[in-house]
Amino acid sequence: MKQNSLALAKWACVFSGFVWGLFWIPLRILSSLGFEGPWATVMFYAVPLAVLCPFIAIRWRGVFTMPVRQQIAMAFFAAGMVLYASAFLYTEVVRAMFLYYLTPIWGFILARLFLGDPITPIRVLSICFGVFGALIIFELETGIPWPRYSGDWMALTGGMLWAVTSLLLLMERDVQVGELGGAYFIWVTAMAIATACLAWSFGVEPPQRDALLSPVVWLVPVAVFIVIPGVLAAIYGATKLNPGTVGLLFMTEISVGTVAALLWAGEPFGLREIAGIVLITSAGIAEPLRDMWCGRAAARAAL
Repeated sequence: MKQNSLALAKWACVFSGFVWGLFWIPLRILSSLGFEGPWATVMFYAVPLAVLCPFIAIRWRGVFTMPVRQQIAMAFFAAGMVLYASAFLYTEVVRAMFLYYLTPIWGFILARLFLGDPITPIRVLSICFGVFGALIIFELETGIPWPRYSGDWMALTGGMLWAVTSLLLLMERDVQVGELGGAYFIWVTAMAIATACLAWSFGVEPPQRDALLSPVVWLVPVAVFIVIPGVLAAIYGATKLNPGTVGLLFMTEISVGTVAALLWAGEPFGLREIAGIVLITSAGIAEPLRDMWCGRAAARAAL
């Protein structure tokens, strides 16, 4: 039963990474409709929150009175995502994505410090695969892009906050994924609004009132079938898996985003991108394959 639960959690993280690899598409559409910078992020999260309002109203006790550590975890999760989304405004896209996806390193270190989980050779190998794969896709021949701009620090901090979120959720025993999801969307929408208002004070104008309703028609199904399931899958996976493993599985976002950019935006795709995707995929499946191999070997030995 436990093995089935762990397998489901891994698939949930892969699914969530897949979904997050597509998040940039609705954000780009919103931007083209007049939602500048953080205002697109506000709209992107406000619609799922509106969809979840009936659930939150029914389960309000669980959403608002959950244990403090779970509420903190959702606040960290929300802050990390808002920082990640804002990072693209203040640095290059490739730098923001790469620095955010150093998450597996922070995750394995935190699990070692607070849970005593070992950083095994296979995990070190997985991190190397993931980092090199990202370097190849992002064409960063000069090596790791150490933080220089404010957006770099936002992305790096966002990844660290997601690693802390994963650790906090893994340490919880009684977890209600739906209620955590409701709390997350409240936190992330509030933080996105605060960020947008700050940007407004620096001249980033909000969209015109007439533009507010036009995206709702297609954002509602996006929220129901993509955004909400992706967030709930991320939360579920984080309650079962080592934070470093969660980070590695989430790197599927880079692979999916690369393919989506080819199909949607016609961006280049060749041997470089294929090699990067292979390395990132290998990073995610290395440990599960090792566990499966060891399990079969143990079963044969038992016979």
